[in-house]
Amino acid sequence: MAICDNVGKTEAGILTFAGRNTVELAEKYGTPLYLMDEDKIREKMRRYKNAMKEYFGPESGPLYASKAASFKRIYEIAKEEGIGIDVVSGGELYTALAAGFDVSNAFFHGNNKTYDEIKFAIESGIGYFVVDSLKELDEINREAERQKVKQKVLLRITPGIDSHTNKKIATGNVDSKFGMAIATYQAHEFTYAALRCEWLELCGYHCHVGSQVFVADVFEDAVDIMIDFAVEIKEKYDYEPQILNLGGGFGVRYVKSHPELDIEKSIRDVAVALEAKCNETGLTKPIILMEPGRSIVADAGMTLYTAGVIKQITSFKNYLAIDGGMGDNPRFALYDAEYTVLNASRAGKHPDYICSVVGKCCESGDIIQEGVNIAKPQKGDIIAVLTTGAYNYSMASNYNRIPKPPVVMLSGGEDYVAVKRETYADVIRNDV
Repeated sequence: MAICDNVGKTEAGILTFAGRNTVELAEKYGTPLYLMDEDKIREKMRRYKNAMKEYFGPESGPLYASKAASFKRIYEIAKEEGIGIDVVSGGELYTALAAGFDVSNAFFHGNNKTYDEIKFAIESGIGYFVVDSLKELDEINREAERQKVKQKVLLRITPGIDSHTNKKIATGNVDSKFGMAIATYQAHEFTYAALRCEWLELCGYHCHVGSQVFVADVFEDAVDIMIDFAVEIKEKYDYEPQILNLGGGFGVRYVKSHPELDIEKSIRDVAVALEAKCNETGLTKPIILMEPGRSIVADAGMTLYTAGVIKQITSFKNYLAIDGGMGDNPRFALYDAEYTVLNASRAGKHPDYICSVVGKCCESGDIIQEGVNIAKPQKGDIIAVLTTGAYNYSMASNYNRIPKPPVVMLSGGEDYVAVKRETYADVIRNDV
């Protein structure tokens, strides 16, 4: 039944998550409901942290890619676990600051940072910008001069790699909207320009190949290309990077057909490739950073819904409508994302009912999953969607003026609210 080790069932056949009865949690907090397994999040953070220090060296480590799930408690957990973060907007930075996170250990991404975001980040003591373009380079340099701050930066370099993933989440191609490409020689010009910026300290390079990557060789290819690029820059401008940030992108299992990723082995394989490449080229081995987001929080999440209308289109298909939908999980509409769906109320029953699980929004595309094989539901049953910790809460909207669900954390057999359920009053709060 389960695709991850924090999902099970009681003797009575009720679905459990992080050791807790999901039907009881749904009764306590209502639905839709985001659940987050805090212990699983901490476990993943520690696995990345320990493996990266062991294989890349003591100064290397993970940065939690907070776009996957951004709310105050997640930054508090990252702080407590001693890992850095990346943020991609002023809003994410503001949330991290509100959580008391030391943003000197934060990296600010984005392909179109506004002047207000740049000003706010420097005023807030941001550790690093990951600079995406020549124009942005100039803007950060000017603002750093105005504030009299020597600002640390990495340059986002596009390696020109096909990550063999969905084109909508691929970021390493030459024609990506992110970064400056090596193949067009713009990355070389980008680096030269950065070295000439008086108020910037160039600390190294960043690259990102895409998301849902299950094979380490994609990252090994990135290492090969980025080290060759670094050698070219060293020979031309006598500059060696202190830091090489390989981005995120390791995949997670959403359905049984997805492979299981061994985080430690994957990191070790990349480390071996890095060591060999640096020995071959004579480049000093840089500090390695990576940005896991989805692979830290995805399987730490589950969403619970209540079954509503169950409709049969004779000779065609069955529909199971739930009390949420694309407002709290738009990923099927965006990416045709796959999910495992279970009837939490009847987890002990044989899954013999094939249906499309759909939401309550006034859209034909409001679908959670097509062709689900589930224990035959009745109105009022609790329906669970697994592996929703990443890009569900963070991409949620108020479409159709539906309030967003709460986020409830589970840890050590206890539960607590990290993000309150929105009300109708919250939805109209900014209306005038």
